[in-house]
Amino acid sequence: MQHHFRCLAALLGAAILVTACGGDDSGDDKKQAKSFAQLDAFPSTYSIEQSKPVIIRNAIVLTGTGERLDNTDLVLEEGRIAKIGEKLRAPRDALEIDAKGKWVTPGLVDVHSHLGNYPAPAIESSQDGNEMTSPNTAEVWTEHSVWTQDPQFALALAGGVTTLQILPGSANLFGGRSVTLKNVPGRSVQDMKFPGAPYGLKMACGENPKRVYGGKGTAPSTRMGNVAGYRSAWIAASQYKEKWESYWENGGEAPERNLQLETLAGVLNDEILVHNHCYRGEEMAIMMDIAEEFDFEITAFHHAVEAYKVADLLAEQGVCAAMWADWWGFKHEAFDMTEANIAIVDQAGACAMIHSDSAIGIQHLNEEVAKAMTAGQRAGFDITPEYAVTWMTLNPARALGVEEETGSIEKGKMADVVLWSGNPFSVYSKAEKVFIDGELMFDLHDPARQPRSDFELGILNPEGERS
Repeated sequence: MQHHFRCLAALLGAAILVTACGGDDSGDDKKQAKSFAQLDAFPSTYSIEQSKPVIIRNAIVLTGTGERLDNTDLVLEEGRIAKIGEKLRAPRDALEIDAKGKWVTPGLVDVHSHLGNYPAPAIESSQDGNEMTSPNTAEVWTEHSVWTQDPQFALALAGGVTTLQILPGSANLFGGRSVTLKNVPGRSVQDMKFPGAPYGLKMACGENPKRVYGGKGTAPSTRMGNVAGYRSAWIAASQYKEKWESYWENGGEAPERNLQLETLAGVLNDEILVHNHCYRGEEMAIMMDIAEEFDFEITAFHHAVEAYKVADLLAEQGVCAAMWADWWGFKHEAFDMTEANIAIVDQAGACAMIHSDSAIGIQHLNEEVAKAMTAGQRAGFDITPEYAVTWMTLNPARALGVEEETGSIEKGKMADVVLWSGNPFSVYSKAEKVFIDGELMFDLHDPARQPRSDFELGILNPEGERS
């Protein structure tokens, strides 16, 4: 995972240094940071202010680092996790919560969501997740399709999700850039954008691209056509990267900007993370071979129904796998499934996690992890709740390059915390309170802390019933 630490550090630096590229009459183009990520183009305006400190007392805490802490207090202050221990002194004017018999976990992180791009209501005019006009649409940015009023964000929040990655769909070989969001209300997507989070590139292998474009009578129509399309694009991106690096080093006339190649060059420059939709084991192996050929890294395979077949390769290459607990069989490439998939990948030493790809699944990721944990135990693996929680917290945070900020309960991290009514891996437990940066964003028992989209005004009354 060292790559993710390097990438986040590079991006944080770029956020300070990058100036507008192209269209600048001052002649200062070559003074810009040597970055293809273009963080200055649509910068995060995310800001949340904690209204008062919080102390949660006597909780059972799953830290997300493999520990379980009983009868533990947690202090959230100035948006961060300030203290963890027993019988802590409450900060002045703190909100005090007695959590005796209740459980606390880090905020849940979903690496694969389409909320905002495929919002509710699901009507044709709001379906903005797949730019199905070319096998390569690396130039599009999914944030430019996110409808922030999607009521599904609040439903995910009620399930404990505090951070989520919004991805383009999987119709294309290269679907475009992803964006990582904090799950808070925002007038614009920039108000939700996780500060400093790397961009991702959505890629797709297998059936979807060849079916979409083969059905249109154009390439690719086969899996070998898919691979040829990837390689041709990376060759062009390598040449584009070399031209800009020569300009940055030697000056002269700036190359013409190309938004498609800019994103791909960002991957080659270790600035943009690759999130690859891929089901079959041998195709994951091929994609890792392509990454080696062009000297980039695949951060995570998504869906990865056959990841168990290549778990050792994933571990060797440092590639994560984002998987379902028990979705399978809905098409040929998703048929050869085992419900112990997540556990097998994890036990091989690879980075394993749950993901949703579903506006419903995102509401109960804790139950999905419970199913995966149980399947792993039945397969003979010793998996405890304090370990399994990492599949929905720290590991997905790692895959998004934000693990130093969120994904575990550690002093100094963002105070993204969920208080559960009981064991989070019980079907009877609910997320009672959800904190983001220390602010109480959801309270099961307080309608005033159950956010509603502006779109719902006039449709729902304040109690949540239909008018």
